[in-house]
Order: sequence, then C-alpha cells, then structure tokens
Amino acid sequence: MGNMFLWVALLMSHCFWGLSGAAAEQSSELERIEKCGTRCSQGLHCRTKPGAWFPPPCQDPAQGLNSSSVFANISLSTVMSCEGRQKCSLHLQIKTSVHLTESIHGVSICTVTAGMMSNCQVFTFTKASRGRMSGRKVEVENNCFDISPSQRGQVTVKTVPSYCGVTWTSTYEAPGCINKDLRRHVPECITGKLSYDVKPERKELSVRVTDMLEDHDYFLRLCRNDFICKGTGAETKIKKGDPVMSATLPYSRPLPCLCIEGWSLLTDAPRVQVCPFKDRLEELWFGMNFDPLEETLSWEPQCQVSAVVALCQKREDGVCLDLPHASQKVSREKITFAKVDPHPQLCMKFTAGPQSWVKCPFADAIFKAWEVVVTRPQGQEDVKMLSRITATFSVGQCVKSEGSTGCQITDTHTMHVEKNKPVKLEGEMCNSCLVVKRLDVKFAATVIHCLEQCQSSSPPSAGFSRRASLDWTWVVVPASVCLSGIIIITLLLNLLLTVYQRRKQNMNGGCISEKQIDPAFDCVVPVLPTKSALHGGVLVPDSPQCGNNEKANLISD
Repeated sequence: MGNMFLWVALLMSHCFWGLSGAAAEQSSELERIEKCGTRCSQGLHCRTKPGAWFPPPCQDPAQGLNSSSVFANISLSTVMSCEGRQKCSLHLQIKTSVHLTESIHGVSICTVTAGMMSNCQVFTFTKASRGRMSGRKVEVENNCFDISPSQRGQVTVKTVPSYCGVTWTSTYEAPGCINKDLRRHVPECITGKLSYDVKPERKELSVRVTDMLEDHDYFLRLCRNDFICKGTGAETKIKKGDPVMSATLPYSRPLPCLCIEGWSLLTDAPRVQVCPFKDRLEELWFGMNFDPLEETLSWEPQCQVSAVVALCQKREDGVCLDLPHASQKVSREKITFAKVDPHPQLCMKFTAGPQSWVKCPFADAIFKAWEVVVTRPQGQEDVKMLSRITATFSVGQCVKSEGSTGCQITDTHTMHVEKNKPVKLEGEMCNSCLVVKRLDVKFAATVIHCLEQCQSSSPPSAGFSRRASLDWTWVVVPASVCLSGIIIITLLLNLLLTVYQRRKQNMNGGCISEKQIDPAFDCVVPVLPTKSALHGGVLVPDSPQCGNNEKANLISD
C-alpha cells in the first residue's frame, strides 16, 4: 500500500511542475563535474559505504528529535560528467544540512525508481569529528547516483541510526532529451539533425544528416506517424566516416503523417523525426471505395486526423448540400455509409477545422445505376426510366418559374423499375421537369431533369406552315408521277410513228437494190446503179430523208 501511495505522489508531482519547467529545461545547461564523490563540511570526516539490503528497524527518537529539527535546505539537482564531447553521463546530486547531535552518527540517502531496487548510500561521521561538530549544522553532498534522461524517482534521507519519524522524502525527474545540452553530449540523446529538400516532380526527398553520433552507422527511413511510426519502405544506411552524409528517399504520396526518421546504430537509440508534408491535409481525401453489390461507400484515413465526413449533393453552382443524417466523425478508423445510390451528384465532404474539401467518387458515372432517357419520335418527347438494377423511385413533376432556380412540384408518384426494363412515363411532359429520387436506399441524391420544349407547343403559325407543307407534298408527288408517265408514253408513240414512216418510204421506192448505212447519220441510203458502175463505182445521191443536202459523191475503190 505504501508503494502505491508513493507512485501516486510521484505522478502528481510530475504533472504539477513538469509542464511549467519544460521550457526552462529545454535550454538550460547542466552543471559539470569532473568526478563524482561525497563532500562534507570542513572539520567533519565522512565515510561512505553501501546501504544494507535489510536495514535494521527504526528506533524511537530522543526528546525533541524530528525531521524539521534535524534536516534543512535539502536540494536535488542533475549534474553531468564527461569523458569526451559525446561521452557524458548524468548524476543525481543531493545536498542536505543536518543539525548534528550526539545521537546522530551519520546520514542515509536512498533513491528508488520504477521497476528498480532501491540504491542506498550511508555516510557516517567519525566519532572524533562528530564530537567536535556536535550542536552545529553540517552539510553533506553526494553526486554519485547515476540516472538516465527523463528518469523519475524518489529520494529518502534518514539519520544513522534510523529514528522513527525522522525522515525527509521527495521526488525528482531528470531532464529529458529535449534539453539541447543533452542532445549534444549524452549518447542516449544524440539523434542527429535532419534537413531535406523536396523534389515533387520525381517524388523524392533528399535528406542530409548532421551532428550524428560519432563512430556509429546511421539509418534513415520513411514512416507514417501514429502511435508508432510505421515504416513504408526499406531503411537506408549511412556508414560511419562517409564524407557525404545524405540519402535520397522516394515517396508515393505527400501525406501529412509521412515523416523522415533517423537514428544511430545503437541499442535503444533515440530517433529523430521530421515531417515535410505535415500541412498537406488535402492529400488525405482519397481512396474512397464503393461496393456495387452491397451498395456501401467507405473511406479509411491514411493518417490520424480529426475530421467530419458527410455525404452531400453537388449542385450546378458547385455548392454541395449536406444530406440529412449523413455525417460521421473520424480519427483513424474506417467509416462506412450503407445503402448509397451511386449517382454522379452524390459526393463526400471532408471538414477539418475551418477547411472543407469535396470529393465526388461517382463523377465518372462508372457505377451509375439509373437514368432518365428521352427520345423524340415525330417531334414528341418520349420519356422513360431505365435502371441497371431493380429499384424503386419517387418521380415528381414540377415547373420552374422564370428567374428562379427552384422547382415547384405539382405531382408525385412511386415507380418500381425492373432491371434493364425501361418504364415509360405517361402524361404531358412538355415544358416541365422531373424530380427523381431512389427510395430503396438510405442515401440518395434528389435529381431534377428538365425536358425541352415539345414541337406541339410552338406558335400556331408555325404549326399551320408545317401542315401546309405536308398537304402540298401529297399533291406534288402524284402529279410528278403522272407527268413522268405521260412523257414516257409520248416518246414511245413518237418512236413507233418514225419507224412506220421509214418502212412506208422503203416500200414505195421499188428500185432499191442495196442499202448502205451512213455511219454519220445512222440512216438507210438507197444506192442507184449508173454507167459508172461499169468502171467499178456507184453513185450515191442525196437523201432527203436523212437530211443530207450535199451532192452525191462517187465512191470508188
């Protein structure tokens, strides 16, 4: 029970003064000692020995002997002893004033830390010096208690022999590696300093290391910082004595929790981290997943972040309106929205502090489940609902007023649509809009689809002109056919009459012995024998039927 109260007191004292002294501790330089040891007041001879494992029980104190009358001005501090520039160690220094009496033969100092056995030292005074200094205040100082950076413990000072109730107790905490003095000289705190250059076009970080622990290899890696820093790739080793203390680390995405971590090749070596992209919150909002079978939309943060994720519907003006009851707080766990309609207007809004980002995972319409299909046969709009899944919809009809973005719904009904079976929407659709929303899911966008003006809604004069043009078409086409038939019949009759006349002329000639076809006029020319025929020639007279007005020519061999 006593130990429990002891550690409660240690924690409470740490919380009380640890925060207030953090800033001073960070920059303070520790006192240096060349060698640890024990020092007593002049004239008082001290002897040091380890405390017993099982000390004797306390004795009843003499009259008037108590803690306040024996101990005064007790102080605890941390000092440093060094064997080289980077080979320093920490020690707890204890100073106390003791009112020396004949019944006090010395002082016992014990330190205890969590999980460790107590370390006690006994400082006794020689009988002769004790006799000379009796009744005076003497000082005892010791700085040989080894401690580690940030170590917490308890110090107990007692008299020798130990008197019941004559005890002084306090707690202490050694400076941590946040202290610059320790970071330069104590091996457990030397991490090295990291500087870097970002090469975004090549997705690389060029890292340089300075003030690293001498005579030790050094390691670098990229990691994602959470409770621990989880490595994202292989470690890069910089060998001791390497003249170029630098390395190049590739990265895939500039996440705000992506850090460069470095440490020396040393058991339980401290590590240093720098995070080049710590302000790039916008890089977190990716990796949304949609399961089309379960209709679930999920997202898991790659870094710990305090944000609110909500579903919203993106309007034409770019504003995304939150859907009711569709927001979740996120830190590091995966979030899921069940039964989501994957419409291009449905988006996710991420809010962290005063900033918001909108991402629309369905904008490319890969998972689009349904659509309103409009066709225009013969100038009339034919509107159908087509769905790639079996779904139920609320379909309303509304009319937009001039100069207003709103739409006043005049009629609403529920429609069930089977998979890949379009359903025609009945009623007058001209000059109106459809308001459509899925009802068989939990989260869906309310989509307004406006139809164009139908042809039947045009002015009367335009309608009359179209009907007149249709009437004239029915008149002109038959007339053209009839006219073509008359022309063809006329040509045939003319041809028959010509043939008849030529045959009649041939029959009336009677002396035609030969026929010669004039290739130039494609007609029959009668050939008359003459006296010249005796000489091997024939006389070809002019033919009035062929339209030849030239004189006859003598054709000879």
